[in-house]
Amino acid sequence: MKAIGYIQSLPSTDPKSLFDFEAPKPTPGPNDLLVAVRAVSVNPIDTKVRMRAQGTEAAPKILGFDASGVVEAIGSDVRHFKPGDEVFYAGTLGYQGSNAEFQLVDWRLAGHKPRTIGFAEAAALPLTSVTAWELLFDRLKIPLGKPQQAGSLLVIGASGGVGSILVQLARRLSGVTVLGSASRPETQQWVLKNGAHHAVDHSKKLTDEVRRLGIQHVEYIIGLTHTHQHFDDIVELIAPQGHFALIDDPEPIDIRRFKGKSASLHWESMFTRSVFHTADMIEQHRILEQVSKLVDDGLLHTTLGQRGGKITAENLRKAHQAIESQKSIGKIVLEGF
Repeated sequence: MKAIGYIQSLPSTDPKSLFDFEAPKPTPGPNDLLVAVRAVSVNPIDTKVRMRAQGTEAAPKILGFDASGVVEAIGSDVRHFKPGDEVFYAGTLGYQGSNAEFQLVDWRLAGHKPRTIGFAEAAALPLTSVTAWELLFDRLKIPLGKPQQAGSLLVIGASGGVGSILVQLARRLSGVTVLGSASRPETQQWVLKNGAHHAVDHSKKLTDEVRRLGIQHVEYIIGLTHTHQHFDDIVELIAPQGHFALIDDPEPIDIRRFKGKSASLHWESMFTRSVFHTADMIEQHRILEQVSKLVDDGLLHTTLGQRGGKITAENLRKAHQAIESQKSIGKIVLEGF
């Protein structure tokens, strides 16, 4: 089968950083779906793994997490799926990546693709949707529904992949007032399009940006990028007994500064359930099934921001470069081999 991989960690401008090659078609284990991949999207973790994990001459490392495609075969213990089903999923660490014609994925990490959108639009959603859902409803435990006085939520870095779907989920499924940060007019418009009540500029002092809206403290804060740069504002803005969650890998921050406000800190990694095979690992399947229904019901829209062409090494290198520039809006998706 066709695949894209690498052996050495190299800059994304180097042709050897990702190259086309032929790989053996995988065989499903008991809990696996064998998926014929139709589209993939590129995430920051792809670029990070490329620079820290190595392949070999005999087995170049294949990256990629987000994918959509068609089930070709299933393992003996698979439930809820059959050959021919259209699916979308984010995979996990330790499995071969999605940058190949065929990929294995544990059925408990997959969902049925929304019927109302194409493979490219669907491939933009899984990793970010699961991450955003877990942040909002598992880590911060924001109540589902529209209660009065639900408080406010500040999303730092709201125009990227996770932020784009997180803002939608928070606005559609909860009663919080959503503030999304972005630094350029076009990214601020994207944040508002996704449902934020207000867009604020994180290139300025966030405390001033939030308080000019008449909001003194924020009950929930989510840091998606550059947490260490914004930490002074986070400490100042977080409400007494408030909650802060993050997904990035900041320079050291002094969490003791939360003590006076009895504020809590939560870290989110969507790979925790799959890497540790937690008892509730199937929850990611359930999340994707709910996201699929919300898309089909017209309550969520894809976060596809840019189409990157066919799934080739050259196009993937360009996508990695765009991610590394930290200027991309939404998700970059490649479709077809």
